[in-house]
Amino acid sequence: QAASLEDEPKLNLKIYFCHAYSAWERGSNENFNKLLREFIPKGISLHHFTDEEVIEATKSINLRVREVNDYQSAEEIYQKMKN
Repeated sequence: QAASLEDEPKLNLKIYFCHAYSAWERGSNENFNKLLREFIPKGISLHHFTDEEVIEATKSINLRVREVNDYQSAEEIYQKMKN
């Protein structure tokens, strides 16, 4: 189950919006896109992939531990904040 803006007050998160074509304003987004390209190469339309394939790729990325997260996965952090 994905998080939505409705969860924001409960999770005590800040939501930021950035300008179109301003990659420097969304470093985390650009990093996620780079990770997603391991599964879906740049230039290939998402229409070539099933919803299940995209969901599995996203799950795989969210379950990956990262140094920036003190070697926890994004999913682990989300679950801790949610509870």
